[in-house]
Amino acid sequence: MNIDTIMTEISTLGQAKIPSPVQKRTDGIEDIRFVSNQSRVVIEVDSSRIDQMIKKSQPLPSFELAGPRRQIFFDPSKLKCALVTCGGLCPGLNDIIRSIVLELHYGYGVSNIFGIRYGLEGFIADYGHDLVNLTCEYVVNIHDRGGTVLGSSRGPQDIDEIVDSLERMNIRLLFMIGGDGTLTAASRITDNIAERGLKIGVVGVPKTIDNDIYMVSRSFGFDTAVDVSTNAIISASNEAEGYPNGIGLIKLMGRHSGFIAATAVLAQQDVNFVLIPEVDFDLEGPNGLLNALEKRLAQRKHAVIVVAEGAGQKFFENEKNEQDASGNIKLKDIGIYLKEAMRDYFSGKGIDISLKYIDPSYMIRSLPANANDRVFCNFLGRNAVHAGVSGKTDMLIGHWNNQFVHVPMKLIAGKRKKVNPGGSLWRSALEATGQSSLKN
Repeated sequence: MNIDTIMTEISTLGQAKIPSPVQKRTDGIEDIRFVSNQSRVVIEVDSSRIDQMIKKSQPLPSFELAGPRRQIFFDPSKLKCALVTCGGLCPGLNDIIRSIVLELHYGYGVSNIFGIRYGLEGFIADYGHDLVNLTCEYVVNIHDRGGTVLGSSRGPQDIDEIVDSLERMNIRLLFMIGGDGTLTAASRITDNIAERGLKIGVVGVPKTIDNDIYMVSRSFGFDTAVDVSTNAIISASNEAEGYPNGIGLIKLMGRHSGFIAATAVLAQQDVNFVLIPEVDFDLEGPNGLLNALEKRLAQRKHAVIVVAEGAGQKFFENEKNEQDASGNIKLKDIGIYLKEAMRDYFSGKGIDISLKYIDPSYMIRSLPANANDRVFCNFLGRNAVHAGVSGKTDMLIGHWNNQFVHVPMKLIAGKRKKVNPGGSLWRSALEATGQSSLKN
């Protein structure tokens, strides 16, 4: 990461001149700590690197600190807001919706809040999806449910039609909750809005269970995913130990980044092999996975393997690639591939195995968030509201150096966070499993 080239300036709709209504707490004490736009969170934390930049009189790249501003841009009594959730399901979506609605209503007195049904489709008249009136009564208990009460969808929609719809509904502030594709669409929407000279704010809340959004240290749903994944590992370990030559194989989420797999292995250290997209491995040969697995079974009579869904895609190079509705290449099923490869390998050697394959992906995606993610979602949603009503736009609420910050949407476009094969996370995962490089 070259921090010297990072642009962190946040776009605004205009000067904020209206005194914020969140000046008083509910108990009447005026002690709200407002945040200035000059309050920053440095991106680089290496002291030697910071010293070098100071000596060269270089500005320290930093993010704008999130939080309530003393002056806001929109008049809450006239403001109409909309929320939309897009892409795959993720624990915490309903928590985000709930926290945004409650902060808008109780913090700022906004009474016109609408939910867009089924992702970006909800903006397109031809689909015929109705709006949802998001009242406090409607959202009060939705955090106990998984999924999203607004529904979701994948795939692009016409940007002009989306902005037309915002104009027709007189929406002045749009909250978009989604992953890389959604946030890219959000940036295109803000560009279209600017071209038309409209005063409509767009604020994103990054959603990816894989925790792979660039320049965002943590995304909601990840903690829940790791939590539930450990249960799958426990089950696989019990199954493997219950039979001679037992193998427990678990496929976890992680299309391009192996954060869930590597972190779950550290959380539940019953795993002997972990495979992620960032680190290549071989199946055959003296150092390949199958030979290493055979040695493990000879020594301990059981083994547990965790594989991220995006690992080992090189084994499908001769197969035709297909795309989903969002334009993403559909991954081939590495879990099924490994299961069949293991059975063929040991059958050819006359070795009986008992292989149990577990894929908890869809169960994890649609669960309610755990306690840690709920707290995290509360901060994300409320800080999104603070940013939006103060006139910030074309930005998302991120988390960096243990602070909530404002991140320009264009900063993350086309980039992805990955596990560093030379970093502490992967090194610790290797130490926990004891596996070799699995490369010939």
